[in-house]
Amino acid sequence: MNEIVNLKRVRKAKARAAEEITAANNRMAFGRTKTEKQLAKAEREAADRKLDGHKRHDNDTDI
Repeated sequence: MNEIVNLKRVRKAKARAAEEITAANNRMAFGRTKTEKQLAKAEREAADRKLDGHKRHDNDTDI
Protein backbone atom coordinates (compact mmCIF):
# COMPACT_ATOMS: atom_id res chain seq x y z
CA MET A 1 0.00 0.00 0.00
CA ASN A 2 1.25 3.50 -0.82
CA GLU A 3 1.90 6.26 1.65
CA ILE A 4 -0.57 9.15 1.75
CA VAL A 5 1.06 12.39 0.59
CA ASN A 6 -0.13 15.93 1.15
CA LEU A 7 0.31 17.51 -2.30
CA LYS A 8 0.43 21.05 -0.94
CA ARG A 9 3.46 20.16 1.22
CA VAL A 10 5.18 18.42 -1.68
CA ARG A 11 4.69 21.44 -3.95
CA LYS A 12 6.00 23.82 -1.29
CA ALA A 13 9.04 21.62 -0.65
CA LYS A 14 9.77 21.48 -4.38
CA ALA A 15 9.45 25.28 -4.65
CA ARG A 16 11.79 25.78 -1.67
CA ALA A 17 14.38 23.48 -3.24
CA ALA A 18 14.22 25.42 -6.53
CA GLU A 19 14.56 28.74 -4.70
CA GLU A 20 17.56 27.43 -2.76
CA ILE A 21 19.29 26.43 -6.00
CA THR A 22 18.64 29.90 -7.43
CA ALA A 23 19.93 31.52 -4.24
CA ALA A 24 23.10 29.41 -4.33
CA ASN A 25 23.75 30.43 -7.93
CA ASN A 26 23.22 34.10 -7.04
CA ARG A 27 25.60 33.82 -4.10
CA MET A 28 28.26 32.50 -6.43
CA ALA A 29 27.65 35.18 -9.06
CA PHE A 30 27.13 38.25 -6.88
CA GLY A 31 28.52 37.31 -3.47
CA ARG A 32 31.93 38.93 -3.74
CA THR A 33 33.64 40.64 -0.85
CA LYS A 34 34.33 44.36 -0.84
CA THR A 35 38.04 43.69 -1.34
CA GLU A 36 37.37 41.51 -4.39
CA LYS A 37 35.15 44.22 -5.89
CA GLN A 38 37.80 46.90 -5.27
CA LEU A 39 40.52 44.71 -6.79
CA ALA A 40 38.44 44.06 -9.91
CA LYS A 41 37.71 47.79 -10.25
CA ALA A 42 41.41 48.67 -9.88
CA GLU A 43 42.35 46.08 -12.52
CA ARG A 44 39.73 47.47 -14.93
CA GLU A 45 40.94 51.03 -14.41
CA ALA A 46 44.58 50.00 -14.91
CA ALA A 47 43.67 48.22 -18.15
CA ASP A 48 41.75 51.32 -19.34
CA ARG A 49 44.73 53.59 -18.55
CA LYS A 50 47.09 51.24 -20.39
CA LEU A 51 44.80 51.17 -23.42
CA ASP A 52 44.44 54.96 -23.42
CA GLY A 53 48.22 55.29 -23.25
CA HIS A 54 48.58 53.32 -26.48
CA LYS A 55 46.14 55.42 -28.50
CA ARG A 56 47.44 57.44 -31.40
CA HIS A 57 46.20 60.98 -31.90
CA ASP A 58 46.71 62.62 -35.26
CA ASN A 59 45.43 65.96 -34.02
CA ASP A 60 44.56 67.61 -30.73
CA THR A 61 40.79 67.02 -30.97
CA ASP A 62 39.30 63.87 -29.52
CA ILE A 63 37.14 62.07 -32.02
